[in-house]
Amino acid sequence: MNSVTNDRSHIENLVRSAVRASMSATASAATTNGRGDQPPGWIAGKPNLRVSISARHCHLTDEHVEILFGRGSVLEPDKDLYQDGFYAAKQTVMVVGPRRRMLPSVRVLGPTRPNSQVELALTDSISLGIDAPVRHSGKIDGTPGCVLVGPAGSVQLDRGVIRAARHVHMNFADAEYYGVSDGEMMQLKVSSPECSVAFDDVLVRADKAAKLEVHIDTDEGNACNLDAASEIMLQKSGCRCSSE
Repeated sequence: MNSVTNDRSHIENLVRSAVRASMSATASAATTNGRGDQPPGWIAGKPNLRVSISARHCHLTDEHVEILFGRGSVLEPDKDLYQDGFYAAKQTVMVVGPRRRMLPSVRVLGPTRPNSQVELALTDSISLGIDAPVRHSGKIDGTPGCVLVGPAGSVQLDRGVIRAARHVHMNFADAEYYGVSDGEMMQLKVSSPECSVAFDDVLVRADKAAKLEVHIDTDEGNACNLDAASEIMLQKSGCRCSSE
């Protein structure tokens, strides 16, 4: 009888030890990946601000992917972007403007969208001969079009060529930290050696899963010499309440 009791006690101790080890490993993994119970993208209990240059690119519908790259084709992820679920695809397209001016290799970003759209910097639009307006992504009514050329075919876009307005992705915890909400405007100030630039009208795009990231285009990145920045400040328009 004592032998049975001792065996049972020994087994219970082994089970408890295994459970404790499993819980410890899980906690350690959470600490290692920097998340734990923190909102997406946060480090050490506060938002981790990132400013990225969004080079010229395009978004495609499923239909246009098949026309440009062949029947049955889908976008093939090449590199994950900072925002979870978004990626730079392996595929590129040629963008053709009036009088056959062209950009030969414009990256496609995924996943696919309900409407195809080309996002350019001002110098790109000048090069193409297209008077692309500044618009927020997806707001393409009344915008000019272009021709997209892929290895399997071409697509005439009647609209969808824009210069993407600067914006900041953030989750709801980020928005609370900065005292802003979806649709409001912020200011980004970039200080670089002999070059400091303040960008107004940075649109807040807040949702549950986003990580704090400002998107500016190539021309804006060059104007502020972003690669050499010594200080970056993001704040609600009209105040100096929060900075990174």
